[in-house]
This record gives sequence, C-alpha cells and structure tokens, in this order.
Amino acid sequence: MTKIYTKTGDKGKTSLVGGQRVSKCHPRIEAYGTLDELNSYIGLLRAEVPEKLNQDDLLSNIQHRLFTCGAYMATDNSKPGGFSMESGITEGDIARVEEMIDSLQKELPAMKAFVLPAGSRATAVSHICRTVARRAERAIYRFLEEDTEGNTVEANVLRYINRLSDYFFVLARAITHHLGQPEVVWQKEG
Repeated sequence: MTKIYTKTGDKGKTSLVGGQRVSKCHPRIEAYGTLDELNSYIGLLRAEVPEKLNQDDLLSNIQHRLFTCGAYMATDNSKPGGFSMESGITEGDIARVEEMIDSLQKELPAMKAFVLPAGSRATAVSHICRTVARRAERAIYRFLEEDTEGNTVEANVLRYINRLSDYFFVLARAITHHLGQPEVVWQKEG
C-alpha cells in the first residue's frame, strides 16, 4: 500500500512540479490552491444544479480545465531547460464559456438591482464558485506582481478564470429563474 502522506511538508515547504521546494505561503501555492478549492466547489455545484439547465457537461469540462491550470501553476516554467508545462487553455475553452453565458442570459430578466448571493442551495453554491473564481484570479495576479523570478502566466489562463466568475454569476441567476424564485436583491435601507 502506498501511503498518502509523505511528511515532506511538515516544516512548511512543498514541492512544485519539477522538484523545486517553496514555502506553502508562496503566491504560486496560493494561486493553485485556490484553483483546487474552486474545483471542489464546482463538484458540489454539479450535485446541486437542476438537470434541466443542462450544465453538467460544461461544469465537468471546467473541472478538467481547472485541474490542468492548477498543474500549470504548480510548475515553475521560468527556468530555461527545466521542466515546463502549458496550461492547455484555448480560445475555444474561453468561447465555450462565453457562449453559455450568452445562452443563459437570453432567458433572464434584466437586472434592476444588485443581486445578493442567496436563494436556493444551488444558487448559493454558484455564488460561492463565483467568489472563489475571483479570489483565484486575484491570487494569480498577486503571483505575477510579486514576481522575482521572471514568472509569467499565459493570457488565456487569466481570461478563462475571469470569464468563469461571470459564468457562475449568470448561472446563479439562471438557477433562481429556473426554480421560479425571486432574486434576492440588495436593499439600501436595511
């Protein structure tokens, strides 16, 4: 039996793909850890989204793309001649998400107020996915801003993660609409 624990991270360091050891607080670790968290929440969302909305194929595809993005972020591509990896995110991946956003949005009433992250469980989980996607995006940009080693991130990764947060917002609204529930909107006066 292979043990799941290695004990190599007990002192606050972890390995990147390729073997380099870095702090568990490194911005790169935060970025791919947040992508992993998003992927986990998408798994929960898949269990909650009404089947009639036909989102499972796209959500499954997103999970696979995010796993590849996580592996990409876990790889130090800045070392010439070292181990390197591409994200695998294509223009087609971005277009697929954009097309679903447009398709879902056609069925929705115009927004007249800020929508709060509330309603059904599926709606709430979609909003959690939206906020974690935004956090993942911020973590990736933080990694880029704290660049001390010439690190870069493919533009398609940044575009894709940005688009996912838009998708989860529209999906949350679509779920509410599909369930025939009113949207919970922000009231200025408590």
